[in-house]
Amino acid sequence: MLEEVERWLGRRSWTAADRPLDQLLSAKRAAGTTVSVVLPALDEEATVGAIVETVRRDLVEGLPHPLVDEVVVIDSGSTDRTAEVAAKAGARVVHRDEILPRIPAVPGKGEVLWRSLMVTTGDIVCFVDADLRDFSAAFVSGIVGPLLTDPEIHFVKAMYDRPLGDAPGQGGRVTELVARPLLNLHWPQLAGFVQPLGGEYAVRRSLLERLPFPVGYGVELGLLVDALHTVGLDALAQVDVGVRLHRHQDGRALGRMAAAIYRTAQVRLSRGHLVRPLLTQFERGPDGFVPHTYPVDTEERPPMREIEEYAVRRVA
Repeated sequence: MLEEVERWLGRRSWTAADRPLDQLLSAKRAAGTTVSVVLPALDEEATVGAIVETVRRDLVEGLPHPLVDEVVVIDSGSTDRTAEVAAKAGARVVHRDEILPRIPAVPGKGEVLWRSLMVTTGDIVCFVDADLRDFSAAFVSGIVGPLLTDPEIHFVKAMYDRPLGDAPGQGGRVTELVARPLLNLHWPQLAGFVQPLGGEYAVRRSLLERLPFPVGYGVELGLLVDALHTVGLDALAQVDVGVRLHRHQDGRALGRMAAAIYRTAQVRLSRGHLVRPLLTQFERGPDGFVPHTYPVDTEERPPMREIEEYAVRRVA
């Protein structure tokens, strides 16, 4: 590990308990900072409601002054009761296709996160995946904390244990097999991040609006790499929030995720000729193995500050 990264680990890695809630509230009031929590959601009726309820109970309604100013669920086309459950729990629910209708939406998590900047107002935007179980408000307060108390911090990732079934520490398979090797080999300054692909992170809007967003699963790696080049390693941090429990995807879905992440890295390495953006996987059928070919996400959204509607909203 680079000496720079070893020093960074000592200076920019904390636990959620390092910043008590009253300290965060005091810092937030003094600076006049606002906080938005965004949950990208697709068919998450089983978990989204409990997450929204926890954030509102512990970080909005149960405090003398709210730590979180808005909780927004971006529904990207759910066929279950995700939107209904989220709204009943107290979130503002916005459908992906209602945001920036001039630009046709494409499927993908990064697409939803990018569009969320148009319908949120917080100076700090905190992204939280909507499939988390046994959710704790520390997932939000922990990663928002450094941004509220240190103006030099711009981007904070959550770190946590990720069990796979009953096996501790075996989650995050794409992280260990794809993302961590890529980062260590090509962006060794980022080798200290425990969960570089984690979906829980808080970022200053002033940084997010300057970054391009890969539309698919490559969004976490893309934002992290681009943030490094935009504000430098010392403006990045991570906070230990405990254990992350969520729905695990099957091997084929992970393969497609890995391909999108590799493509995101390849674009940032070369900004030139792309590898063939297709992935073929195999599934056994009655007559043997059957190939299935899937497109790999190749589109990226430009920095939000380049979008006319966003510029108009800021002036207004």
